[in-house]
Amino acid sequence: MDKALCDELVQEVFQRLPPSTSSTVSLVSKRWLHLYRTSTTSLSLRLTPHYSTLPSLSSLLSHYPFLSSLSLLLPSDPTTAAKNTAFSDHLLLLVSSFCPQLRSLRFLAGPISLSSLTSLSSSCTHLTSLCINLSRSRPLFLMWVIKFPSLKELSILVCSGDGVDPNWEHGFSAEEDSAAELGLESLCLSGIGAGDWGFGWLWRSCRKLKKLQLKSCEGIGDGGSFSSFAMCLQGVQELELRTCRAIIDGVLLKVAENCDSLTSLLVYDGGSRDGLLKFFSRRRCNLRKLDFRLPLDLNNDHLLAVAKNFRSISSIKLQSCCLVSGEGIKALAIAASSGLEELALVNCDVVEREPGLLATLGQNLRQLRKLDLSYNEMLVDKEFASMLVSCNDLVDLRLRGCGGLTYDAMVSIFKSCKRLESVDIMHCSGIQAEAIQFLVLSCPQLRQVQVEQSKVTDAAKTWASCKFVAADA
Repeated sequence: MDKALCDELVQEVFQRLPPSTSSTVSLVSKRWLHLYRTSTTSLSLRLTPHYSTLPSLSSLLSHYPFLSSLSLLLPSDPTTAAKNTAFSDHLLLLVSSFCPQLRSLRFLAGPISLSSLTSLSSSCTHLTSLCINLSRSRPLFLMWVIKFPSLKELSILVCSGDGVDPNWEHGFSAEEDSAAELGLESLCLSGIGAGDWGFGWLWRSCRKLKKLQLKSCEGIGDGGSFSSFAMCLQGVQELELRTCRAIIDGVLLKVAENCDSLTSLLVYDGGSRDGLLKFFSRRRCNLRKLDFRLPLDLNNDHLLAVAKNFRSISSIKLQSCCLVSGEGIKALAIAASSGLEELALVNCDVVEREPGLLATLGQNLRQLRKLDLSYNEMLVDKEFASMLVSCNDLVDLRLRGCGGLTYDAMVSIFKSCKRLESVDIMHCSGIQAEAIQFLVLSCPQLRQVQVEQSKVTDAAKTWASCKFVAADA
């Protein structure tokens, strides 16, 4: 049979195998090992941070000539060799030499130099997605991005570095005064300091941005001035601000003034009550998705402003929002009742604090397809069932960490959720093996269950296999 199958057919089979089993085919023979490697287009490696790694990596990459996606990671606490830019440059040089077909590169193996980026741009001319670390210097020269004309997604993590570049004035003024037309559609920047310079050129050159992410930033990299920053906002559709308390007011103000295309907003761990309220009170854009993790900043005033000004919301996610009450959530649910398809109330004590809230939400949100009530540890079967009875179109249900739910909750799911395809019931101490077995055997459309393997009985495994249900731990 092996001889009867041509190389092309064997490779086609390899590409259709699930990731969990595909690597085992390489053990059959040297021919299959070679064909498996040449048919592999995506590879993720976690490296040992020593120079002895380089020859091994060189040999490995030489066996995968058609990689289009590569991820290189080092341990979170690397040794001195890994922190050295020279070591990272050696790694990147190997990538440049052996992976000319790359379209996506995630290189989190330490900060890299501008010269190594130039080599990468010359060799990997098809790159559309790039994720790298850059050592902090003041300013950061970013005009190297021009050398990647196909780049659509860029992610930069600014690491601690050597401080101020002594030659920073040479050529920097020209860069600050210039601009280019970049094709970037997605930009993620992490770790920008309050005194960092050099991003002004990037802001002015990104006129096609659709998604912008800022993480752990104390500034916008333009010396505290938002004048250049505003120039990239006109077409932004998705905005994510994670742990950016120092700049969030300024960012939201510029978005409110310059962006009428925003449809998705995520704000985690750091906000301003007044800044958020001003933003929600200005109805310039048509928000569709809201995702907040603001324990001490988000309150009913914000939810009421959203309910008044944004009635086309299709997705609402609240995590650990301690200051909101049933009044605000009900107002939001009523305003978005005709179109809300996704609701998440994760670790929100209002679920336990106000009996009857879930029942009211269910009656108003009959179009829900995704529901996440994870980590509400005191949620009980009766409250859960009172909502579920009205939500008959659910396809995705997440109950991770809801220790108060029991077998009766699984019965409620069976009775109300005939279209359910995916359920997460990890770390639910009150739901035991018998309940898991009942759920797998009873729900006709179920395709994925996330649960501890110790709770899956042999009968449940057999039936899950017959129904092609994936039971993930």
